[in-house]
Amino acid sequence: MRAQPEASHFIDGAYVDDPTGAAFECVYPATGEVIARLHAATPAIIERAVDSAARAQDHWAGWKPVERGRVLRRAADMIMARNRELSELETLDTGKPLQETLVADATSGAEALEFFGGIAPTINGETIPLGGGDFAYTKRVPLGVCVGIGAWNYPTQIACWKGAPALACGNAMIFKPSETTPLSALKVAEILLEAGAPAGLFNVVQGMGAVGAALVTHPGVAKVSLTGSVPTGQKVYAAAAAGMRHVTMELGGKSALIVFDDADLEDAVGGAMLGNFYSSGQVCSNGTRVFVQKGIRDEFLKRLVARTEAIRIGDPMDDGVQMGPLVSAAQHEKVLGYIAQGKAEGARCLCGGGVPRVQGFEGGFWVEPTVFAGVRDDMVIAREEIFGPVMSVLDFETEDEVIARANATEFGLAGGVFSRDLARAHRVVDRLEAGTLWINSYNLAPVEMPFGGSKMSGVGRENGRAAIEHYSELKSVYVGMGPVEAPY
Repeated sequence: MRAQPEASHFIDGAYVDDPTGAAFECVYPATGEVIARLHAATPAIIERAVDSAARAQDHWAGWKPVERGRVLRRAADMIMARNRELSELETLDTGKPLQETLVADATSGAEALEFFGGIAPTINGETIPLGGGDFAYTKRVPLGVCVGIGAWNYPTQIACWKGAPALACGNAMIFKPSETTPLSALKVAEILLEAGAPAGLFNVVQGMGAVGAALVTHPGVAKVSLTGSVPTGQKVYAAAAAGMRHVTMELGGKSALIVFDDADLEDAVGGAMLGNFYSSGQVCSNGTRVFVQKGIRDEFLKRLVARTEAIRIGDPMDDGVQMGPLVSAAQHEKVLGYIAQGKAEGARCLCGGGVPRVQGFEGGFWVEPTVFAGVRDDMVIAREEIFGPVMSVLDFETEDEVIARANATEFGLAGGVFSRDLARAHRVVDRLEAGTLWINSYNLAPVEMPFGGSKMSGVGRENGRAAIEHYSELKSVYVGMGPVEAPY
């Protein structure tokens, strides 16, 4: 099994490499097998990427917005037409089961390209009458060269979530995937070029933290958008601020999912499972603190355990498999450490908690979907982001109590409420300190809806029209129509 690309980087419309860059391997998480070997970008590669992006951006910004939109929409059509092969590559890259990647990865990237391609011609300003014939007008102008730094859980989606609004606004983008999942973004770059984007408009460079740092601090870069952990975000934010660069930070979370005793039980259990086990729990917005009102706690746990134990784990390339491995050996070790810590602190492990044996895939990074009950707010598993299939269930009695406990965290990415009482559901989400919230659903992220967090979970928004504000800036023009009056 191999997924070796033609070269490590895609710059100025072609694959390029520099074997003097640090070598690293891409591993298929289901087997531990090396499927590609790449090289991190050297300073020469980075300069080449920035130079070609700057040239392409200058050209692209002069296109009619409707022409830019057509390129993005063509790219969306191409991705949808090639969804199967792109989904298989995403599965090799991440270990996520094909059942997920076929519907949630390349397809969501295509939807982002289609959405922003459609609104590209509508990005405009306003006219402001000022009296006496004078007026002002504003226009939205591109920032220039944007850098996108991706996480390893949704490499295709993140490349498009960042690239689509950037390009729609007239910018160029240099995208650095996570070194853990380096393959999928290269295909996005290929497709954009084939769809008619100028060479250099969307470049992909590979590497570890040093490559990201070099891009973030490069004088030719105007904007940085990161998806990653809070510690990484703090470093990138500080480095970008030194050059007064625009930033979007989509960081981690420890989100609360609140289930009131009048909720539809099956829906609430399903929402909790989606918010903890999808992508093997490797989703930043996951509702990993599940607060269940005491009146339905026992029945909730009974149904949750039954449905969790029925999850089918196995070969990610089997369309019927529902859960794959974790993305890497390091993540595997980290998640198992949290499970051991939860047990040591006295939480009750109702199911999972171990490493399943998957025949033929013994070298993979497998963890059973795990449910802890009797969890207290002060336990490590209730405070720190685990990023694995580990759910913590906590009891509560009153609305005010659960809101206070849900907000008692440095994070503020997401949250959810399950209740048949919609007045209460709206009241509760208004008081939750988070940027993205769901009522009677969880983890749905349509491109039409802005996505992002508050507090330590980040700044800025991705998706929706709100993203346009983060990939462009306003230029204001005052137009004087009469004689100039001066006191001198």
